[in-house]
Amino acid sequence: MDRLLVSYYGDDFTGSTDVMEALASNGVETALFLDIPTPGLLARFKHCRAIGIAGTSRSETPDWMEEHLAPAFDWLKSLGAAICHYKVCSTFDSSPEIGNIGKAIEIGRTIFGQSIVPVIVGAPQLKRYTAFGNLFAAYQGRVFRIDRHPVMSRHPVTPMDEADLTVHLSKQTSLPVLLADLVTITAADADQRIDALASSPDGILLLDVDSEATQIAAGGQMLRVTSRSASFVAGSSGVEYALLSAWRRAGLVGASSGEFPDVGPVDRLAVVSGSVSPTTERQIRTAVENGFESIALDPLTLVSNGEGAVDGAIQAGIQKLKEGKSVILYTALGPSADRGADIDRLPGARHRLGSALGTILCRLVEAEGLSRAVVAGGDTSSHALRQLKIDALTTLLPLPQTPGSPLCLAHGDFPPTNGLQIALKGGQVGTDGYFAQIRDGRKS
Repeated sequence: MDRLLVSYYGDDFTGSTDVMEALASNGVETALFLDIPTPGLLARFKHCRAIGIAGTSRSETPDWMEEHLAPAFDWLKSLGAAICHYKVCSTFDSSPEIGNIGKAIEIGRTIFGQSIVPVIVGAPQLKRYTAFGNLFAAYQGRVFRIDRHPVMSRHPVTPMDEADLTVHLSKQTSLPVLLADLVTITAADADQRIDALASSPDGILLLDVDSEATQIAAGGQMLRVTSRSASFVAGSSGVEYALLSAWRRAGLVGASSGEFPDVGPVDRLAVVSGSVSPTTERQIRTAVENGFESIALDPLTLVSNGEGAVDGAIQAGIQKLKEGKSVILYTALGPSADRGADIDRLPGARHRLGSALGTILCRLVEAEGLSRAVVAGGDTSSHALRQLKIDALTTLLPLPQTPGSPLCLAHGDFPPTNGLQIALKGGQVGTDGYFAQIRDGRKS
């Protein structure tokens, strides 16, 4: 793997495919594994210039991170990529107890033996922006500071109540959080200013990105800093978007984009959704208007009634599929239907819910010979996909109009899901017609 530009660990599965899409659609072939691969499996993707692991740390505790992130980072380090990226959600939702980004940075910093960890969160392609350390995100055509965002400020597990990421991170780590703000990034003496920040004996260096111009500048600075003393970085897929321009300038990647064949439509599509987002609610309602059948599932019954509830959902889904219909099985239709408080009273219930939805989807694919499927919800995807017995993913169809939710191709030893076309959609991602778009195999 001596041609690797970047290796990465995604803190959830939708975010991991987001990075893969950003790279692959810009001509950097990428393989995403669901766990540390065997040497034989890795060798099947030796042509790739980027290698990732799709993880679940966004929904895990610091103790879990100590146990699981360290071996993953050790393996990624062994690949010898120029940069190793700990990928987080572009909305940066996290807390000291769940999905602690500061803790993950501490672990990576120790394993890679470096003092400063560069971080980029802003990604204009995803309508995410950082200005003077504050994070902004779009919703329904408007841009909100993240602590006033109609959805992320009310996230059911990790609500964002602080927009200043230097303050937010300081609640998760004792490492100093340094800021290369918009003035610093665009200054005539930006190199000297950032060198002064990066010379700190320890800390996190957040680089602002609020536009294409500052993204190009931040990418150049990240490449410059990492080429000297730091290969471990953190942030959203804004890291890759920023680095792509720097790699092109350095002649490390070509100017052409990746080429992807027309996948065409399928007659039937199965979707499972654990998302409570209003974006997903609109997508489900729009899909029903476009010929999908919907099946409401009680999440508490799924996590407490075990196989009986799962079997009932499978039979209901099979019936709709046999009628020639695409089907969506969902546990909530928007925030008003959120049962999160009740679910959290049961230890481990959120993880079991994602796994139950994955089991349902796997059985539907196997029983009806489906060739395409969707999982909606970031945390849901992380736990559901493992039930599909998939070992790796590659990008099949990027969606340039709604980046972050590509159609992927599954690889593995389980015949029903080897070659499955699958999309993993975060709660906030996609247009209202997303599910029909995936069914019809359209880029926009």
